[in-house]
Amino acid sequence: MTTESSSGRKKSDESVSVNRREQILEAAVVVFAENGYYRATTAQVAEKVGISQPYVFKVFKNKEELFVASLERAFERIIRSFQGVEAPADQVLKESIKVYELLMKTHPNEIILQVQGLGIRDEVIRETMKKGMLEITNLVHEKFVAAGIEQPEVEVSTFMANGMLCNISMALGMPELKPKHRTE
Repeated sequence: MTTESSSGRKKSDESVSVNRREQILEAAVVVFAENGYYRATTAQVAEKVGISQPYVFKVFKNKEELFVASLERAFERIIRSFQGVEAPADQVLKESIKVYELLMKTHPNEIILQVQGLGIRDEVIRETMKKGMLEITNLVHEKFVAAGIEQPEVEVSTFMANGMLCNISMALGMPELKPKHRTE
């Protein structure tokens, strides 16, 4: 049974629309990760979802907006994951590393998007990267301070730098670049 919303659209139509948006984003993450921002096309995304290219443009006005939404989704997942880290000072770094390593295994294409985003000079994409990196850095800092870690600024800087090296290691397929942690 469907019911009318205040806009006159049926709630089931809204659910389909939200679900379709998620399908487009999931496909876009894969297409961008496999082809890079400049070689990826909205036609490839549409084909992966099994929809027409004009439908992609019904949901996202252009490729840039689709890439930005994909990046935001990746950053949101990282932020939600780090928000869930609750550990004492002697374990918070180790737990944060475990959380990020799990994300790298479960959502590698989203990590690849971040690596790609660093090299794209488009201002909207750069601002999305800046915002996402700042949010993650601030959240990690808050977690480290709350846990009572000594010199949290130094530890956050080291953690973020190691995370970026892990991203590069994964993107290049060079696991030997992955940093060894004090916690291993």
